Amino acid sequence: MLTFSNVFCRRGEKVILDGVSFTIHAKQHVGLVGANGAGKSTLFALIRGQLLPEDGEVSYSERLRVAHLAQHTPSSERSALDFTLDGDRPLRTIQSALIKAEAEGDSAAIGRLHAELDAIDGYAAEARAGAILHGLGFRGNDAQRPVNTFSGGWRMRLALAQTLMTPADLYLLDEPTNHLDLDATLWLEHWLRKLDATLLIISHDRDFLDETVAYVAHLDHTAITLYRGNYSSFERQRSEALALQQQTFVKNQKRMAEIQRFVDRFRAKATKAKQVQSRLRTLEQLAAAAAVHARSPFRFAFRNPEKRSNPLVEGADLVLGYGATADAPAMTILERVRFRLEPGARVGILGPNGAGKSTLLKTLAGALSPLSGTLAFGHHSEVAWFAQHQMTQLKANASPLAQLQAIDPRAPEQALRNHLGGFGFGANAMESVAYLSGGEQARLVLALLAWQKPALLLLDEPTNHLDMEMRQALALALADFEGAVILVSHDRHLLRETADEFWLVADGAVQLWEGDLQDYARWLLDRGQGTTGTAKDAPADGAAHTRAARQEEKRAAADRRAALAPLRKKIQATERALAEAEARLADAEARLADPALYDDPAQKATLTATLQAAGQARQDQEALEAQWLELSEEYEALSA
Repeated sequence: MLTFSNVFCRRGEKVILDGVSFTIHAKQHVGLVGANGAGKSTLFALIRGQLLPEDGEVSYSERLRVAHLAQHTPSSERSALDFTLDGDRPLRTIQSALIKAEAEGDSAAIGRLHAELDAIDGYAAEARAGAILHGLGFRGNDAQRPVNTFSGGWRMRLALAQTLMTPADLYLLDEPTNHLDLDATLWLEHWLRKLDATLLIISHDRDFLDETVAYVAHLDHTAITLYRGNYSSFERQRSEALALQQQTFVKNQKRMAEIQRFVDRFRAKATKAKQVQSRLRTLEQLAAAAAVHARSPFRFAFRNPEKRSNPLVEGADLVLGYGATADAPAMTILERVRFRLEPGARVGILGPNGAGKSTLLKTLAGALSPLSGTLAFGHHSEVAWFAQHQMTQLKANASPLAQLQAIDPRAPEQALRNHLGGFGFGANAMESVAYLSGGEQARLVLALLAWQKPALLLLDEPTNHLDMEMRQALALALADFEGAVILVSHDRHLLRETADEFWLVADGAVQLWEGDLQDYARWLLDRGQGTTGTAKDAPADGAAHTRAARQEEKRAAADRRAALAPLRKKIQATERALAEAEARLADAEARLADPALYDDPAQKATLTATLQAAGQARQDQEALEAQWLELSEEYEALSA
């Protein structure tokens, strides 16, 4: 159906594709993956004929109907429904001809056009368009609103709706989930799984790819390799291939050892069960995909808070929403909100579009004030908030380094550069933000937040514009972060890796969600079909009582963690010293492996000093290992 034959293409001086050949057959669903700048959008441009290869050929049938998702924000005075229907050009052509025939009184043409309309199921087109809009999160009279009245993110949803409405043999979707919430992402997955056409998707959402594609085309170093299977299968296959070619697993051993130490120490502790399971999942992924991630340019950490209140924040009988203004009355979004957030909490926020997830985060961030009730923050409850609008508030003429220096003017420049380097900013740390891509700007906002040592980190859709490697690095950084995290995301992989519990925001209330993400997907389906859903929708009094007991247990566990904090810091300091001793020993042994050190009499003094350094490092290593074991056993005994 679609064939690339020995294609060579470059943009400027950069070679994008070099001798690429592959074939995509009819009705295959293919995920297109690769690092930013690898050439995914270039490949789409070649397919659409916007770009011609310098050598080779891109071939497909002249009758092939291609639909693509435009990346620009649409601008139109037409209603959202009409804009969506415009995607079906055969429908609009017949409708225009029918209007003309009716005006001219041409009965024969009218009859013929009505038959053509029936043949393409045109009478149900408006219902199909309405279903697509509803699935993408539009509600009420949104379908009748002009396109220009929607914000940029919602206009991108309208662009997607128009693309899905287009009859096509091949669909090209470039980051279709970027402006969607979890509900709309789940709906789109379901829609694409049933799509009886060829599908080519660019996406950095691994769960989304797992559910929608059966092949993965990987762009890497000007070449394309086609893998059979979904993204998880591709990751395993590529990991195995790289492991045979090079010893890339070595780079992940230290990280895996750190996780394994945590698991070994706390596997039997009920209070650590969720954290242990989360780290076990991370350990499995590292073992399966170490080679894939070994070359990641991102390696960073969120700086841990120096002090933390317990609780960090507590809400009682809160009413959340928007206060009255000169143009609008007060609007209540959530009522009777009660919660207690403790140090180290990991909360994922679930809920239908428009239910109040962002309202809750804005209130916790201080951008909104409660309409009533009590919201109390501890003395050491510093909040850092990632929201999409913050990308637009970056200073366009300032560099990433300058913006970080504005946060902490006293910090050494090299420390700031090292921090930015972990987020992928090397030479471009001195470039103006105006020249950064959307993904780079999102990474910069995360870098600024990570430097601030927050006790509470609020993340509202942080993965938009981030590629696979950066998403993986973010998940690992959050796993090591000692502060509390509240996360809203359509990326289920990040939610699973980060959250120890979920809160459901729905029907004007906030409540603990007892199930997992699969349960939530089923609940959404039941809700959309008008059924009563699961028992989790309305927990019984017994469940509420159990929940209260569990909350009390969690508070007691948090108190124990606070009491153990000094001992935990000693353990961490010992681990750092142990790593330094191991590095000194490895360096000395590497120098002792040089035959020239023994053959040259002039090197005798150096040999003696190196042997002494190795012996001292070995002694330090053994002493620190014993100290670490003693401290760990003490910590485990006190935390029992």
